Amino acid sequence: MKKYRYSLKEMAVRLLKIAAPIKSYLIISTLASIFGNLAHIGLMGFGALTLLSAAGITDTSTVFAGIMTVLSAVLIPVCRYLEGVYSHIGAYGLLASLRVRLFDTIDRIAPAFMVERHQGDLLNIAVADIETLEFFFAHTIGPMFTVIILPLTTLIIAGFCNPSYIGVLLPVFILISVIIPLAAMRTGRSIGMRYREGLGELNTRILESVYGIRDLQIFGRGKERLGKVLEQNTRVNKAAHGLVLHQQALSSLPSFFVYLGRILIIYTAARLAEQGTGDPAAAILVSFVTTASFSSTFSLTFVVSHLLETFAAAERIFLIEDTAPAVAETDTPVSCGHVETIHFNKVSFAYPHTDAVILKDADFIIHKGDRIGILGESGAGKSTLLRLLLRFYDPVSGVIEWNGIDEKQLKLSEVHKRIAMLEQETYLFDASIAENIALADPDASPEAIREAARRAGIDSFIDTLPEGYDTQMGQMGSRLSGGERQRIGIARVMLADPDVVVMDEPTSSLDILHEKELLHTLRTEYADKTVILISHRPSTLTDCTRILKLEGCTLREQ
Repeated sequence: MKKYRYSLKEMAVRLLKIAAPIKSYLIISTLASIFGNLAHIGLMGFGALTLLSAAGITDTSTVFAGIMTVLSAVLIPVCRYLEGVYSHIGAYGLLASLRVRLFDTIDRIAPAFMVERHQGDLLNIAVADIETLEFFFAHTIGPMFTVIILPLTTLIIAGFCNPSYIGVLLPVFILISVIIPLAAMRTGRSIGMRYREGLGELNTRILESVYGIRDLQIFGRGKERLGKVLEQNTRVNKAAHGLVLHQQALSSLPSFFVYLGRILIIYTAARLAEQGTGDPAAAILVSFVTTASFSSTFSLTFVVSHLLETFAAAERIFLIEDTAPAVAETDTPVSCGHVETIHFNKVSFAYPHTDAVILKDADFIIHKGDRIGILGESGAGKSTLLRLLLRFYDPVSGVIEWNGIDEKQLKLSEVHKRIAMLEQETYLFDASIAENIALADPDASPEAIREAARRAGIDSFIDTLPEGYDTQMGQMGSRLSGGERQRIGIARVMLADPDVVVMDEPTSSLDILHEKELLHTLRTEYADKTVILISHRPSTLTDCTRILKLEGCTLREQ
């Protein structure tokens, strides 16, 4: 079994394909990187020739060498400016598109995918991991070319001066440009992955603690929760320490060979001088050029050390992008029209990657206008029944039929159009109340939004607010009661005007008075709809015409 889903080569190739839209930016930044580093070599080489010419040691024109030295010096900052500007403009534009691409992916594989993932970790991937990819696009591609061109240029110059220098420099360049970086990537990959995964888990714990701060304070569990956050924080720090140690080893080891290479050049020059075949001017030129080349090539170790995190982040993103949806759309969809019947025909289900059967041979028919109550203890499989109805998953066996048509033959968009679901907690976005209600129909008119709020019994409350329907939930969301939030959710359902209304524990956070108000709203406003209520509280199901009870994976009608 592969330790990693993707090889380093696969990830590098895939990242380069992603970078295709900013190819022109990357070409300019890469060329600027190459010419800037060559200018660094030119500065040292022509500078050495200027000194040697001025001392009368070589026949090179002092004026020519001096002009080339100045031009090289000017070219270095110009090229570095162009490299930085073009690489970052392209990279940050690409990161923006990658965030949209990741959201589209999650939208495609949700909601089943969300059932099995921590929101904090997903948030870390969508923000921090994608941000980490900036290093590959802005700081990696240029050095990958310069690490080939600079040593090659240096070897050509050294060979022109004396072939003996090539035998000294070639092994050093191979070590610091090829062997050490590849070994570092392979040995440090697990450290980078452990660090990124640890950050995701830490982010999850912090988000949970922030969202649940009131409950933690009420039950006096703040210190206990802080201990768990600190425990995960220690794990992340430990992984970070391992990453730092690896990075420092990666930067120190090439340094040894760089200085060794300089010593070997001096030693070679001395040996050639003893043999009477050496040229002091050539030795000085090679020494200066090699120093410049080593300093540029050595930057590769900085790149490699940061790629450990980058590739770990890329793998986490690619794993999401390559996740197949739990259900597949048919190529030849049909329409069921308005829902008259829904038939669970001997449906059995177990969650993927588990052997635990949640539902076994469920067989019942829902008719238009029915008010179905589904009763069962927590964990009995009530929510699973809804996920099957909404086609988050497909049954392991049996079939769910809408007007006699297999649910798998319908487009998912039609399923979501025919059914509206109200969950235990209504999520309010950081937008106005009107925008939150209009989530069900973004094109709805203000009058339609107000009518939906009236039917949900929340319009009078909204009118008491200073800004009415323009009140921002970022300011008010935390101050709304459970009943008020739930009624905004009901207003969404009213605006959607579905054939079937499904409510999962709609009164779980309400007291008896508000529960009765909600049930009255359902009775008066949903009289012509098919309603499915799921609850473990029998009082919530008093208005239902039929009761189905889940017990021991089996569904029985009462």
